Amino acid sequence: MIEKNEVDSGEKAMILLQSLICYLREKNVLTRADIEELRDKVEARIADAESHLPCASALATAAATEMRQLEQFCGKKFGGKHRHRVN
Repeated sequence: MIEKNEVDSGEKAMILLQSLICYLREKNVLTRADIEELRDKVEARIADAESHLPCASALATAAATEMRQLEQFCGKKFGGKHRHRVN
């Protein structure tokens, strides 16, 4: 059994956020397009982080990877229309 002291607060927050996003998608509060837009915003943070400290860049890249995986999971589980891209 895992002691509550052994679980990183960042991991707890990640589980809560992933669960919340999945729940909101399941209830159709969020659309697939909303999740794709959120992923794009997270990925945009990589460029912003690279102009600052290198450790921030690594964190932004890890967050973008997590968001991509969550988007793929929600897309497979709940489906929905992709966001319309305007050129």
